[in-house]
Amino acid sequence: MLGKTAGGLFWMFRFLERSENIARLVDAGFRIALTRSAAAEAEWASVVRTAGVQGPFLERYDTYTASNVVDFLLRDRSNPSSVMSAIDSARSNARLVRTALTREVWEATNECWMSMKDVLKRPVSESGLPDVLATIRRQNALVRGALTGTMLRNDIYNFAHLGTFVERADNTARILDVKYYVLLPSVSFVGSSLDNVQWETILRSVSAQRAYRWLSDGDANPKQIANLIILDQRMPRSLAFCVAQIREHLGYLADGYGERLDCHDLAQAQGRRLADHSIESIFETGLHQFLADFIVRNNALGLQIERDYRFYG
Repeated sequence: MLGKTAGGLFWMFRFLERSENIARLVDAGFRIALTRSAAAEAEWASVVRTAGVQGPFLERYDTYTASNVVDFLLRDRSNPSSVMSAIDSARSNARLVRTALTREVWEATNECWMSMKDVLKRPVSESGLPDVLATIRRQNALVRGALTGTMLRNDIYNFAHLGTFVERADNTARILDVKYYVLLPSVSFVGSSLDNVQWETILRSVSAQRAYRWLSDGDANPKQIANLIILDQRMPRSLAFCVAQIREHLGYLADGYGERLDCHDLAQAQGRRLADHSIESIFETGLHQFLADFIVRNNALGLQIERDYRFYG
């Protein structure tokens, strides 16, 4: 496969995953704002920090109001991580690799783009926000479903999944890092009791509320929450699950092309690092430090995949 095609597939699915992740963050912030109006501005600021766009946001706005944040994260094309920008970029990459996609995947991607243009053509009202966010998640699910249901399991499929899980791992780690103070092993570190609304936000942001209830007694337990989202390979947005998927699809590429590259070693080291930790050891050494290091390593892995498979060569 040409490196340019591999790169188009990788980034097509990174951008699709990013658009859904942004929608999930906005949904979590919106629910906090509804239940705790006094803390609404701080929560919207947290959403912007998690999305990694605090600098560009502050260049345009002075306050973290709901309307400012929602418009910037969903509609603003000057923000390369907004939902509309991400969907535009995903479709552009899909057009680049059109012949590598089944008709169903292309049509689902194009329909996603057209739907986003329609629902985001004007500022989103507070009453209309839940429906808009649901549409973003639903359209992304249709593309993933078309990919799973119609694509040959070859290098095309592998590069699509690598983009998905590199992006998803980054998002999950960022959510936990911004909210890490909620998961500190002792509430004395923050001078207050554990904030149930905040940990509910963490679980909702990674679609883990039901999974957490299945695996626990339902009470807010910082270590159980962190263990689920970091180390539990059964949870499809956990760090461990994402890294396992990255290693699996890189392994298929190594077998298919008959060679191991530097990115394979980086992925193996990332997986080994997770396997060598328990949630107790992560808390003992520092949750923030662990997550910050994971984000750096995950970004390095993404860049190494680009270099090894010559996306731009």
